[in-house]
Amino acid sequence: MKTRQQAVDYGLTFKDTYMETPFRDTNWQLIRVKGSKKAFLWIYERNGFVNLNVKVDPQWRDFWRETYKSVIAGYHQNKEHWNTIILDGTISDKEIKRMIDESYDIITDSPTKRIYEAVKKIPKGHVATYGRIAEMAGEPKMARAVGNALHKNPDPENIPCFRVVNSKGELSGAFAFGGENEQARRLMADGVEVVNGKVDLKKYGI
Repeated sequence: MKTRQQAVDYGLTFKDTYMETPFRDTNWQLIRVKGSKKAFLWIYERNGFVNLNVKVDPQWRDFWRETYKSVIAGYHQNKEHWNTIILDGTISDKEIKRMIDESYDIITDSPTKRIYEAVKKIPKGHVATYGRIAEMAGEPKMARAVGNALHKNPDPENIPCFRVVNSKGELSGAFAFGGENEQARRLMADGVEVVNGKVDLKKYGI
């Protein structure tokens, strides 16, 4: 990856992204995420090379800078959280894309997203409590937020929220899954025994 257009094209392969030139200086192109409007990729030319600014996890920040001379502290941005990649041909496309990927993941991270990812990890034939999902999402105190997120589940086919129960193993109300006993029906089809609206957490909990 050496050209501005290659960087723009790759940035736009990510979900819900768009490009804009928000500054008076059209040298700067930003790839943003729709909704939050946060930029994860800044593209500009400097000293004869196309440069990319990408957000970076502080744990990886120095690794990239020490591994490649063409990765430096973020130009014109917070140097604790941003790196600049100089496209001078010394870094493989694979590594450049990996750094852009990480930037996108950091920018799009949210508690709700982490909740959904945690729910996806509940194995078939098991359940998890709201509190357990909160722990898996990295926010042990946000059990209530788990309930709110699952109530707005955007992809029930791939986010099995029917596998989430309360701290006593009790199932949700009928409204949550479109009908009375619907959660129980799905759990039993999954191989989980439901007795009087409850699941044995010792047996089926993760």
